[in-house]
Amino acid sequence: MKWILVDTLTRNITSDIFYIINNVIFWRSDMKNLIKKIRFYLNMSQTEFAEYMNVSFATVNRWENGRAVPNKLAQMRLHELCKARAVPVYDMTLEKIAEAAKKIEAVHGKVLLYHGSKSGMEGVIEPKSRKQCDFGRGFYMGTDPGQALTLICDYEKSKFYIVSVDTNKLEMLTIPADIEWAMLVAYNRGRMESIKDTEFYNKYRNMAAGKDLLIGSIANDRMFYVIDNFFIGNITDAALVHSLSALQLGSQYVAVSQRGCDAIHIEAEIELSYLERAFIKEVAEENRARGVSLANGICKNYRREGLFFDEILDNAKAGGKQ
Repeated sequence: MKWILVDTLTRNITSDIFYIINNVIFWRSDMKNLIKKIRFYLNMSQTEFAEYMNVSFATVNRWENGRAVPNKLAQMRLHELCKARAVPVYDMTLEKIAEAAKKIEAVHGKVLLYHGSKSGMEGVIEPKSRKQCDFGRGFYMGTDPGQALTLICDYEKSKFYIVSVDTNKLEMLTIPADIEWAMLVAYNRGRMESIKDTEFYNKYRNMAAGKDLLIGSIANDRMFYVIDNFFIGNITDAALVHSLSALQLGSQYVAVSQRGCDAIHIEAEIELSYLERAFIKEVAEENRARGVSLANGICKNYRREGLFFDEILDNAKAGGKQ
């Protein structure tokens, strides 16, 4: 892919692949390159590809030259073809994201992260997600692009973002992947209200006080299944902690103050096609099923070790420690 070096503070650049405005790279869905990659992977000529897609040779040529984009019906047909022939469209999407990330200048103290938005981002970034998220209200980012893609794959107008955070002047707290993480999530999801105002409750209520950025494991679809089972009393804290380790979760970075949000810069906005979103959704469902299977095995092995969530709360209510 050709890259153009420009002074983006004073100039706006437009191409058929991306455009740059005020230091933000806006990547188009780039269907022309995706179609070429798919066709090359299938070892088809444009004529053969056109015959399978039930379109003219000229249509395929226009797709690959970027003069036209396949409509939803054509992308659905293409999805069937790619699925039948095991074309790694999801991997191609990740490669596109990795390529975009490589173009971003590395600076000491600047962390590159990923964010998914259901309808795109506008205006000032603020810490105003819904309250009962893992680490409370904040602006959520992560180290795993796949997790951000999973959150937005059902939304037609969704956008994927590469962002950077300048951590040099921020007050940060890293939450270890153990029972401390689970208890903070429990507090923020409203699972501790039965022990409100206890010392144990106040510990997690005040944990983020004075902080700008919280860092900890992502409760993705696989981990959500485990932690939900912990909260309803099906598994112990020992099973939960071992699942945290085994599932190899990425990290989420949450800007919980306006100062933290002001340290975030949008580096790139990437459009996703219907075809890409369809494969993201399928991969997400497969990963969740594998994660649930792995977690079930772990929970079975540790079902007689540790404490259940209600026992931890009972201890806290009685003035004991977990």
